[in-house]
Amino acid sequence: MTAEDGQQRAMKPGERIDYQPIVDRPKLTLPDGKRIIAWPVVNVEEWDVTKEMPRTMLGPPGGNTILPDIPNWTWHEYGMRVGIWRMMEALSEREITPTVCINAKVLETRPRLGKAMHEAGWEFMAHCYEQMHISKVADQRAMIRKTVEVIKAFTGAFPAGWLGPGLGQTFATTDYIAEAGFKWFADYVMDDLPFWVKTLNDPVLAVPYTVELNDIPIMTGSRHESHVMLDRVKSALNVLHRDAVRHDSVRVLCFSVHPYISGAAHRFDYFEEILETLQQHPDVVFMTSEAIYNWYVAQDPPPPK
Repeated sequence: MTAEDGQQRAMKPGERIDYQPIVDRPKLTLPDGKRIIAWPVVNVEEWDVTKEMPRTMLGPPGGNTILPDIPNWTWHEYGMRVGIWRMMEALSEREITPTVCINAKVLETRPRLGKAMHEAGWEFMAHCYEQMHISKVADQRAMIRKTVEVIKAFTGAFPAGWLGPGLGQTFATTDYIAEAGFKWFADYVMDDLPFWVKTLNDPVLAVPYTVELNDIPIMTGSRHESHVMLDRVKSALNVLHRDAVRHDSVRVLCFSVHPYISGAAHRFDYFEEILETLQQHPDVVFMTSEAIYNWYVAQDPPPPK
């Protein structure tokens, strides 16, 4: 079956999920009466200097795309050479284990970085082979297999979680990732709790990722001042905690960062304050995506296929 056939036969997102208002969801609990799961995600990407950059900070003279785009490629490369190491130190000092959503090719081009993250105990979540839009991949199945093979060979473990670059999908992608053996994914940013998603194979769990507490749209999309992401996290924490208490349940607070953005010197103090704000809250517990999956499945098992 070709990729085109798969897209024709695959379900659209609205057909994959049941409508579940948050007020009707089953009551969920955490150990010690905690109310908030903090899920820190660090995105580590491979940008191909021979192609257009996935995003830009500095526009070219005259507004015309020019290749190679050296200024924006090097802007991203700062995160790989400097920003990510700041983040590793800050997270290690606080004994916080993040999820790294990683383009598998990073492990081939920068094994020194991959080794450091692996030795630090970071959770590896598949993020495509390199930074690209899923809709431009001629053979998604082959790309997914390659992504898995590279990460598994490097870490010794199957990366059971998936996040598409830019949360991109075709109508068939969810079926492909389930077919490949992934148990959860983070492309559906429509809830404060995990929920089950139907596929042509086994159901997969949607884990609540974020485009709102994410440094790309905040810092490079809207060009906000460096403190704004911290402000948003604090406000989100207040509201999510209030919701969880009011409904006697739990909420997930994901925050997503990129080393070339939040790892920049003028933003880094605020990144550390985000960690401290969450860590000091008595009702917050940090989890990886695998921990969230295991916690949720124990209270709401997958529905029949």
